Amino acid sequence: MVRGGERRRTQECDAELGAAVGRAQQGDEAGFATAYRLVQPGLLGYVRGLVGDDAEDVTSEAWLEIARDLGRFRGDGAGFRGWTATIARHRALDHLRKQKRRPRTSLIEQDVLDLPGGQDTAADAIEALATGRALEMIATLPREQAEAVLLRVVVGLDGPAAARVLGKRSGSVRTSAYRGLKRLAEQLAGGGPAGTVTSAPPRTLEDET
Repeated sequence: MVRGGERRRTQECDAELGAAVGRAQQGDEAGFATAYRLVQPGLLGYVRGLVGDDAEDVTSEAWLEIARDLGRFRGDGAGFRGWTATIARHRALDHLRKQKRRPRTSLIEQDVLDLPGGQDTAADAIEALATGRALEMIATLPREQAEAVLLRVVVGLDGPAAARVLGKRSGSVRTSAYRGLKRLAEQLAGGGPAGTVTSAPPRTLEDET
């Protein structure tokens, strides 16, 4: 899904993130601020895809937990992204339960498909859109696909890391991300149902398909 140039940029960003997290764990406030700056945009986008307009409050709660438990984290920059996404997802689910709303039950994806090419085109198309527009489009997807796309494209996790956040097998998440990106690419190209992108209201994790 990520090509050479983008992969190098991601690796460089994760190296900077890992160094910042290490400093933050030693009590360096500037290190924590750098880690926050690198992670927050993607994390907020992910949570907004789960809970909608309550995303800022839920993400703030997640950061309180992240700051509290930072000393227990072990890993590199990429691992930190996955760790924070897991915490944010738990807070999002707790938020929905408190509001007496339940997420849709997961459908087990058929695992380990031999996926064709074309993921780069779809991912590039989504990344080229304004953040709000991209999230609006992602919200039209089935939940399993939406979460997979959010974690892969918005948060920037690789397949195994996204699978750990969701508690699923890597092949299942890879399949969901591919299907979601393919559907989004078709919508951008005008191949989806009329009005799919412009008329579908935003929905949160608990909405039924």
